[in-house]
Amino acid sequence: MKITIVSILFSFCVAAYTQSSAGKTVSADSLFPVRGFCIAAPKPYVLDEFVKFIDQELAPRSVNTLILRVDYNFQYESHPELRDSGALSKKDVKKIVSVCQKHKIRVIPQVNLLGHQSWAGRLEKLLQVYPEFDETPKVKMPEKYVWPNDDGLYCKSYCPLHPGVHKVVFEIVDEICDVFETDAFHAGMDEVFYLGEDQCPRCSGHDKAELFAGEVRTIRDHLASKGRRLWIWGDRFIDGKTTGIGMWSASMNNTCRAIDMMPKDVMICDWHYNRPESTAVLFAMKGLDVVECPYQTSSVGVAQVQDMARFRQTSSPAMAQHFKGVVQTVWSGASPFLDRYYGRVSEDPQKSAGNCFKATFEEIQKLTSK
Repeated sequence: MKITIVSILFSFCVAAYTQSSAGKTVSADSLFPVRGFCIAAPKPYVLDEFVKFIDQELAPRSVNTLILRVDYNFQYESHPELRDSGALSKKDVKKIVSVCQKHKIRVIPQVNLLGHQSWAGRLEKLLQVYPEFDETPKVKMPEKYVWPNDDGLYCKSYCPLHPGVHKVVFEIVDEICDVFETDAFHAGMDEVFYLGEDQCPRCSGHDKAELFAGEVRTIRDHLASKGRRLWIWGDRFIDGKTTGIGMWSASMNNTCRAIDMMPKDVMICDWHYNRPESTAVLFAMKGLDVVECPYQTSSVGVAQVQDMARFRQTSSPAMAQHFKGVVQTVWSGASPFLDRYYGRVSEDPQKSAGNCFKATFEEIQKLTSK
């Protein structure tokens, strides 16, 4: 009975909010300063179709921020040893920059820092080339990856205290930011399970929250010296046990206290894909700017849009300014996404990033004027 009453009251509040907003003219820029889309940077063979997608799908929906997960899909000149095969050239990147400038879309490149230095049974380029940066060198990559496993291996991390790691990663960060002509950079930093490990001669015994906050600060300070802002995912700042959110979009290894040890000008991307958790309020209460990030469930995306609008319009002015908007995420390569989006490959409509994107931005348009 209690659940039923709570559900009814919540539905009433949403309906009342929607009705109270009806007839009011609120600009998209005012209510949702960030209207974003996040996806892996395309490979060259799909670049032209991706540029067309920006021109014909993102721009008409008033998307104003494009986060591109570049990682090693670029022909780095500072570190050519870190290039993926078939990576984007500078000329390729400029095609993306050009169409985004045409539509006043801000481009923010991402290279995963700290965590996500491996995936399944494969090391990413940084640890392939520089194995000395590995936080857990004794954990070997399996021939066949399964989860869970005895090593607790989800993704590898680099050691944030290694004396040589930042010289390398900051050189590619600076290069990718320069080529994208951007004033912001996304460092990832989500799902960091390996940190402060006993087997690491530098990190062993260190407080995990202090290590995480220290790495955030180090990256933030470097970017700030170049006039750029740091964006990161927010999961490591949420107490997964107390909230009941768990180990994926929240932390179970005590990094959550880092939220009180970090600079306040870092942009937080708060991702929750199965439920529209209200953790954006946590970040705003800590004085941090935050955007909500749906993925493939349309109802979650719509609810997050409604939540962010309500938080921005009904919070105190000091808090309201921190609720910045919504970023649709896509966790596949650009090519498979476009195949599904344009119907060349079938998919479950209930688990569709494309459908979630459309529903999320339709809700933004309902709540705002163009």
